[in-house]
Amino acid sequence: MVPWKLPAELASWVAQLAALLDRRVAGRLTTVLLGMLFARGRRTVASWLRAVGVGQAFPAYYYFLGSLGGNTDAVASALLRLAVRVLAPDDCLLLAIDDTPTKRYGPKVQGAGIHHNPTPGPADQKFLYGHVWVTLAWLVRHPLWDCIGLPLRALLYVRQKDMAKLPRRTKVKFRTKLTMAAELIAWSADRLQWLGKTVWFVVDGAYGKRPVLQKAKAKNVVVVSRLRKDARLFDVPKPPRRRGPGRPRKYGAPISLAKRGVHPRGWQTGTFTLYGETVTKTFKTFVATYPPAGGAIRVVIVKEATGWVAFFATDPHATVAQVLEAVADRAAIEQNFHDLKEVHGAGQQQVRNYGANVAAYHLNLWLHTLIELWAWPRPHAELCDRTQSPWDDPERRPSHADRRNALRRICLEQEYQAAQAQQPVSRKLRALFTGLLRMAG
Repeated sequence: MVPWKLPAELASWVAQLAALLDRRVAGRLTTVLLGMLFARGRRTVASWLRAVGVGQAFPAYYYFLGSLGGNTDAVASALLRLAVRVLAPDDCLLLAIDDTPTKRYGPKVQGAGIHHNPTPGPADQKFLYGHVWVTLAWLVRHPLWDCIGLPLRALLYVRQKDMAKLPRRTKVKFRTKLTMAAELIAWSADRLQWLGKTVWFVVDGAYGKRPVLQKAKAKNVVVVSRLRKDARLFDVPKPPRRRGPGRPRKYGAPISLAKRGVHPRGWQTGTFTLYGETVTKTFKTFVATYPPAGGAIRVVIVKEATGWVAFFATDPHATVAQVLEAVADRAAIEQNFHDLKEVHGAGQQQVRNYGANVAAYHLNLWLHTLIELWAWPRPHAELCDRTQSPWDDPERRPSHADRRNALRRICLEQEYQAAQAQQPVSRKLRALFTGLLRMAG
């Protein structure tokens, strides 16, 4: 085994997560995470194990992935508690839910199927073969670097026609993406209830549908999403002067959102902080009733250069700033998907078992979040050094790859200092080690 070690703070966090696993395999979690951190090239499980020198013990780690796939709920819950304890949010919590595909190859990959490709690229490939993950992330505002996403948990979506290909031992039932999103909302709300804080969810327009909104209403959380231009909206009904027989009206007169979006009157201007910058927006806002939400919502229409777009929040008392900032912060989960695939190589693990695929994707989520938590209080100079790239902006915020490389350098420096304490190292070897550190980072 290669003697890499995580920093003490990060090692204690991993130990807390590993404590939820069977004690016979709990120690393998740290080994796998270290392998993921130092792996090179294509991020297969073999490259993970090669990076930490597992050697002939590799079958035990593949079995570990299979068993971990059934315990992701417990570990994700512990990671959420850990993140809340480390960051200690003062106001409401904002979470995001969206889905992303990971390409796979081979006919015997359990849970894989043909799905719509959201990023077709130059080849214009409308479909891809692989997995689709409905993913949950906590969006947190950093004091210096704006919004950062902390991915926590995901559910693997399998098409109904592909369910028959799964072995019976997986005990997986078909669920739509909307059902999975509603399940993640309930899961998060239950685990954050002890905080006593308001919980908001921002989702793509495809998830602003009845199953998700009804579950959010049942759990007393707020959902922000995009609103279709042909959405069926109604006025808030006025209370009757006299209470007659029957129930009072729940919905008022119909509202044409398309007409309100093009009407020249009623527009206002305001200044908001979106994507880390102060911008001026022209908007309309009003309260309406929306049947999928089961009651009143706050509608915000924003005028853009290409036309107008509409958003809504299930809390009618929400402000325009809250709605627009939540919509802007949703970009953090899209950045998470980019980093998970480009930096950590999510989807490249080349495992076929259903549970192993679930475990491999969650390990990428958890390593991403642990790195962000570790880097949260650290200064810019410690996370990235752009002196070797004079063409780059030295004040640009550290990317997730910068934070990951900084953690790698810290681990290597710890081993170097431990070796130097036992025996003095010559100046030439120190210079060689400094050059190797630059190559690692």
